Amino acid sequence: MASAPSSTSDTAHDGGIHLPDTARDLVKILVTGPFGVGKTTLIDSVSEIRPLHTEEQLTEASAQIDDLDGVREKSTTTVAIDFGRISLAGGVVLYLFGTPGQERFRSLWDDIAYGALGALVLVDSRRIDASFDVLGLVEESGLPYAVAFNSFPDAPRHYSGDQLREALDLEIDTPMMMCDARDQGSSIDALLSLVQHLIDSNPAEHR
Repeated sequence: MASAPSSTSDTAHDGGIHLPDTARDLVKILVTGPFGVGKTTLIDSVSEIRPLHTEEQLTEASAQIDDLDGVREKSTTTVAIDFGRISLAGGVVLYLFGTPGQERFRSLWDDIAYGALGALVLVDSRRIDASFDVLGLVEESGLPYAVAFNSFPDAPRHYSGDQLREALDLEIDTPMMMCDARDQGSSIDALLSLVQHLIDSNPAEHR
């Protein structure tokens, strides 16, 4: 990768499965975060192929295990992975792997993260503490990452960027942005921030 690519946003969900002829760099990216933060929604919004989902209905039994505080309206959960693909300008193709957000699926983490170059961590500012476990996993893995605060309608608006960064104890060079996972352009912008971070972190590999 020579530089951060611009988005190609007109091809999402076109049903095509073949890589474009311009594909040059194939990059595995994790889309991660706590339960109910919008990972499936983000992959749906950007994927140029029909996304793969492994969702199951929440049951009364799982409700006793999973923390539904702040996401009471959620009726399904990812039990393995979400998968999508998006091609960016410059021949960069991102393979997006969405991870389950619950502690009980932690054993899947190493398998899903294998071969990934970076992670986009989605955060819900209504329940910031729900993100600590996932951030811990990402940091333990050594993956470069960016943080995107998903813009829920009732999310608090009074926090400054410095307050949010401090609440998550993020390094100053960790990219952090607001994102609406339902919006294709906003979601692509978040992914581009991560791609640029990967380039900046390893400039010699991308000449």
